[in-house]
This record gives sequence, structure tokens and C-alpha cells, in this order.
Amino acid sequence: MDARTPGTGSRVDHLLIADMVEPGARVLDIGCDTGDLLKLLENVRDVDGRGVEISQSGVNFCVAKGLSVVQGDADRDLENYPDQAFDYALLSQTLQATRRPKYVLEQLLRIGRYAIVSFPNFGHWRIRFKLLFNGRMPKTENLPEDWYDTPNIHFCTIKDFISLCEEVDAKIVKPVALNSYGKPLRIGLPLSWQNLFGEQAVFLLTRK
Repeated sequence: MDARTPGTGSRVDHLLIADMVEPGARVLDIGCDTGDLLKLLENVRDVDGRGVEISQSGVNFCVAKGLSVVQGDADRDLENYPDQAFDYALLSQTLQATRRPKYVLEQLLRIGRYAIVSFPNFGHWRIRFKLLFNGRMPKTENLPEDWYDTPNIHFCTIKDFISLCEEVDAKIVKPVALNSYGKPLRIGLPLSWQNLFGEQAVFLLTRK
């Protein structure tokens, strides 16, 4: 997932996440990749940011940018962090690549006062169309890998994610579905339409 906003060079979900984070907050970015989101948050929100990244090359990129990032696996290492250690625990386009999405979401809600999760919506009409008429796993601009070559192992739809939130007692503070142009869908649109026309989603969550 690498859709960028013209003029900023930043991913659209990163910009939306930055809007949700309070200035000066303590932030843990899990699966921070090369640190683009953390760097953005430092620049525009002056956060006290930390990162966790599974790949050594990603950690090296982050450290070279002056970011505080450690190597770790979201599926097994998050339990080492204390309760409420951060204001925000972030998971940007990573949930679908974890082996234990429910566990990871529970850990985010435990570690942070708030959790922010972004993910590609597998219920988007273009994906449904390609699967229905081609009979093969769909590839899109935002999901470009072949099925055998993708790190994504647990795709979900917006409806699926809302069900998971209910299962782990997460309160949805702010849900945003983004269309193919990276623009938020109209407020008040029925959930079924957001699930159909949202190409990706960003959720701000907290504990009930």
C-alpha cells in the first residue's frame, strides 16, 4: 500500500493518522517499515516517537533518519510493553500481514490510550469485481503483489474489522474510509457503501 498524496509525498493514510494524533504525544509505531510515518509525526506533531520493525533493513533505514526504532515482531513482542505506555499505538497497513490480527489489536489497545489502525479494504468494489469475473486473486495499484508473493496473509473488509473491534471491546472513536483517490467518503454514508467504495480505511480506537 503506497498511495501518495500529490504535493506532499506522504501516503494518504499517514496524513490522516497525523491529523488524529495530538501534538507532543507519546507514540509507538508498530511495523514502522522505513519510518516515513514516524518522521512525518515528528515533523508535524512534534511527537515522542518510538518504532518497532521486523526487518533489519527497515530498522537500519529508521536509525539512519535519527528515529528510535527496535527490531521486533508484532505477533510476539508487544506483550513486553507496559499497559498504557503510550498515548497512541499505531498500525499502518500492517494488520493484514500479521499472523494473529486479533492478538495484535488487543495489544495495541492495551499499550496505547488510543490505537490507530489503517488497512486496505478487501470489500472494495474493484476487488470484488476482479475476483468475480477473473476468478483469480485481484491485484490493484495498492495491492500489487501476486498472491504467492505478498506479505499479506489476513485480508479483511471494513465490516470484518468492525466485527473484530466488537469482539475485543474496542470503542470506535473515528472511522474513515478513503476512496480510490485518497479522499474520505461522505460522512453519514451507510456502512455497506463505505465497505463497497472505501479502498482503504483508518480507525481511531480506544477501550470501552
